Amino acid sequence: MRIVLLASGSGTLTQAVIDAFADSDRGVEIAAIGADSQTAGVLDRAAERSIPTFVVRPKDCADREDWNVRLRDTVAEFSPDWVISAGFMRILGPTFIASFADRIINTHPALLPSFPGAHGVRDALAHGVRITGGTIHLVDAGVDTGPIITQFPVSVSDDDTEETVHERIKTREREELVRLLAHLAHHDLVIDGRHVSGYATSAAAT
Repeated sequence: MRIVLLASGSGTLTQAVIDAFADSDRGVEIAAIGADSQTAGVLDRAAERSIPTFVVRPKDCADREDWNVRLRDTVAEFSPDWVISAGFMRILGPTFIASFADRIINTHPALLPSFPGAHGVRDALAHGVRITGGTIHLVDAGVDTGPIITQFPVSVSDDDTEETVHERIKTREREELVRLLAHLAHHDLVIDGRHVSGYATSAAAT
């Protein structure tokens, strides 16, 4: 199974995937890692393991649609079975999504459909939740609105901060994404509208 990972920052989630699969025979090949900035730390992580990389910067494109087309064409060159948005801080447009329909996976640090958007942890804590968590979902044309593949809970304590909760979510997120990809190497998902089956979620709240 060939995957392309997209990331914008330091790439800790991508690193978990690299560690799990780059030198393994678990059936997952990291075809390439892409970024939207030449200075993204994730590119250094890829270089350390000799994984192909690419950069498609919005500022090099005429407009958002041009960027989506260039990103689509670049990703398509690697013939991925799945595209993984691993901390990629850009909204993928319809042109890109249509080319990889039901084959783009995103992670989000909240239990969707609650608290979508860029500040899922902050918004959840501001609302006073006692349990939050993470969601791994397919990408559609909305913002964090795609069909849910799996979710995992994380407990919130009185002395927690946004940073401590987010770190616990990220720890679980890395584990759950690796687990899902290992599953997808040998099984496919069954997608029926908003319902995704064929994958068993895991574990209790941490």
